[in-house]
Amino acid sequence: QVQLVESGGGLVQAGGSLRLSCAASGRTSAVGWFRQAPGKEREFVAAISPAGGTTYYADSVKGRFTISRDNAKNTVFLQMNSLQPGDTAVYYCAAGTWSGALGYGWYASRTKYDYWGQGTQVTVST
Repeated sequence: QVQLVESGGGLVQAGGSLRLSCAASGRTSAVGWFRQAPGKEREFVAAISPAGGTTYYADSVKGRFTISRDNAKNTVFLQMNSLQPGDTAVYYCAAGTWSGALGYGWYASRTKYDYWGQGTQVTVST
């Protein structure tokens, strides 16, 4: 059983930046970030392979967000730049017990992840 704790959320003005962290209680394999805005379904944001060599991004965040990991600290980061009001949501990290070159469709599917954090709120004001 892996526990995930997100941190780093907050209130920021449009154009600003935030860095989210996802701290795991143990080693993790693939890790993804998802977000859920009020009244909307949880959607994929970014994911990273176990060794960090492969990353995936939703089109809406590509070029603005960067996912990375520090396996020595069991932590995954999401650097978010050029934030927009449309990025406002609760951000969740999730960990899967699988690995391999499974492709974007697999990494972006929330049903493939086994463990979830409680989420951290990100609010972007105009």
